[in-house]
Amino acid sequence: MFSIGLLMKIKPGCYEQYKQAHDQLWPEIVESMNQNNISMSIFHSDGRLFVHAVAPSESDWSASRQGEEFERWHDYMATLLETDANGDIVFEQMPAAFTFGMFQSDSSGD
Repeated sequence: MFSIGLLMKIKPGCYEQYKQAHDQLWPEIVESMNQNNISMSIFHSDGRLFVHAVAPSESDWSASRQGEEFERWHDYMATLLETDANGDIVFEQMPAAFTFGMFQSDSSGD
């Protein structure tokens, strides 16, 4: 199993729009996540978002983030989230500090 933790920041005043977009997730994004067996939770605190996602493998995670609809979604999210000088969403990947049970890595590497 692949597990990832990411931090992002919401632009001031954009949380409600961000929340609504996720409450009404585009069908194409839902389909891609379902096809690749992605499970995800996003938590919010004081303008920061913590994303925890799991997938059968890192390649499934990557596959769920491909295609024209994902690019359109990413562009839309870039209007709501902190971006870098190139306009790309700033994702801070968090290293695991502790894992247990189903989140423990196996020795296969994927």
